[in-house]
Amino acid sequence: MRKTLYAVLLLSVTFSAQYTDINIIKEVKVKNKGVVVSAHPLASEAGAKILKQGGNAFDAVIATQLALAVVYPQAGNIGGGGFLVATTPEGKYLALDYRETAPSKASFDMYWDKKGNANTDLSQNGRLAVGVPGSISGMFETIKYAKLPFSKLIEPAIDLAQKGFAITEQEAGLLNRHKADFLKHNKNKIAFVKDLPWKAGDLLIQPELAETLRRIQKAGEREFYEGKTANLIVAEMKLGNGIIQPQDLKNYKTKERKALTFDYKGYQIVSMPMPSSGGTLLAQMLKMVSYEDLSKYQMNSEEAVQIMVEAERRAYADRAEYMGDPDFIEDKTQMLISNDYLKSRWKSFDKNTATPSNDVGKIINPNQKESTETTHISILDKFGNAVSVTTTLNGLYGSKTVVSGAGFFLNNEMDDFSVKPGVPNMYGAVGGEANKIQPGKRMLSSMTPTVVLKDGKVKMVVGTPGGTTIPTSVFQAVVDVIDFKQNANFSVNAPKFHHQWLPEVVKVENKFPETTIKALEKKNYKFEKVSQIGRTEVIVVDSNQNIHAVADGRGDDSVGVE
Repeated sequence: MRKTLYAVLLLSVTFSAQYTDINIIKEVKVKNKGVVVSAHPLASEAGAKILKQGGNAFDAVIATQLALAVVYPQAGNIGGGGFLVATTPEGKYLALDYRETAPSKASFDMYWDKKGNANTDLSQNGRLAVGVPGSISGMFETIKYAKLPFSKLIEPAIDLAQKGFAITEQEAGLLNRHKADFLKHNKNKIAFVKDLPWKAGDLLIQPELAETLRRIQKAGEREFYEGKTANLIVAEMKLGNGIIQPQDLKNYKTKERKALTFDYKGYQIVSMPMPSSGGTLLAQMLKMVSYEDLSKYQMNSEEAVQIMVEAERRAYADRAEYMGDPDFIEDKTQMLISNDYLKSRWKSFDKNTATPSNDVGKIINPNQKESTETTHISILDKFGNAVSVTTTLNGLYGSKTVVSGAGFFLNNEMDDFSVKPGVPNMYGAVGGEANKIQPGKRMLSSMTPTVVLKDGKVKMVVGTPGGTTIPTSVFQAVVDVIDFKQNANFSVNAPKFHHQWLPEVVKVENKFPETTIKALEKKNYKFEKVSQIGRTEVIVVDSNQNIHAVADGRGDDSVGVE
């Protein structure tokens, strides 16, 4: 265990690899240094190295995202999209939207059969499920705030793809479980399939992806959207029933949105606006629970959980009715987060019993499926820049389709639209007209990259994967730190819970307190135990500017330090 004047590195596990040792660091306490928290140790290390070379948080997040596209193929990507929320010491708030868009040939009924039934297999698997990718565009938009050239930031990812790295036990298990899917949805040989089962320590080498990254290194953003890579994407579409056209790629643009900001108990919350539902849900939930003052209760107690679940129930009912791409619908965010509206929503709260979901929204009974493969990066640099990025392919390995000759997975983000009003997506979320499929539209998201400030200084950088569980996990992290005065480690690793209006059940992790479950069952709450909710990456800064960075213990997540 190495201790220095600057940092204490805790819970470290080392694996051997061809390219570099893999050092999983779960917790770092540091001062006056930058930190990176992500889903994979090699990606966090790539970002930390950029900080050491003089880069800022924006440089580091680009390098980390690119590295994740190599070492974390189930969710890290260049074939998907994401959101960036950032704050600078000068007081600038930034929100970049590089969410995927529906292709120009998309239509509201494109996944319906002749009888009008929705075929969600088509919206979740294969080439027809793919939205126009935004990740590369988003990174090139981010470079405007960075200090180093993009060609330098992409170099670690190229090395990792070309030389290979040793996969962990978790990664080997995922590749083995999805071998049949990969074979079904790919007509050409891909790096993720081999004859013998994958095992921990095997090298994953991705020469086609390395070449793609080199092309982007040399020719920039337009190579992906108009060059050879674009041509390979379109050719992949033609191998099946995909509909992305050259113009769809050429016309893709990242949008700079106005960050969603609001106060909670003297803290300034900076989060993502629509087409993310996350920031709006977070604002709704925090404001509703403020009417009850959670600080009077213990974390995960009967009283606190009931209050938080009821806030979640009401917010997610609004998600289904009102939320979508603000460029295509009337943006009702300010109404939805207003105290007048939320107090009226909260009037039906009864501490003695569960509120029936049909009392707060129109009931449609979905059959919930679960998929949570998004990934999050939290970064704070020594200059005071905080960057929170959540990026995704949507489902695990996205559409399961790899671009032939380019070596990367494509997303299955079209499933995040309401493929038919009332039909749940893979996360069980129900949508309506506001989130219907339209050409060029961005599908509603749950991603909730967030920065919390106190008196203008960074207090928290937080985010998580987890589909519709993302906003509730970020909600819990903020409440844990502000209301329950928990440290970053306890907030990240304590058992979580989640409710989303429909289905009418509270999901809890296996180690959630039985006393709380039993007490709430007496009030008509229904529970379902699950193995995992999210993988939260948190940085917390105390009043003395001591930094506590924690990577979630539910996976191979790791902290990198400058």
